[in-house]
Amino acid sequence: MTPASHAPHIAFLSAESHLAPLPAFALFAAVVLTKWSSRHRTRKALARLEPHLLKDIGLDSQTARHEASRMFWQG
Repeated sequence: MTPASHAPHIAFLSAESHLAPLPAFALFAAVVLTKWSSRHRTRKALARLEPHLLKDIGLDSQTARHEASRMFWQG
């Protein structure tokens, strides 16, 4: 299963409000860590793309470098 296919499930779980405080915090932490991990992986992959592939996805190298240099916690 790809990370993108988890997104609807994570959104559903993070919307659950009837959980006790400790499980709610654990769920929140899991969702945040999952988002951060996904951002880290995709930004590393973006940094490795060659110019012709960046052109295919509609990005110039400067924009790609800027996005790839962002920290994983930056949305």
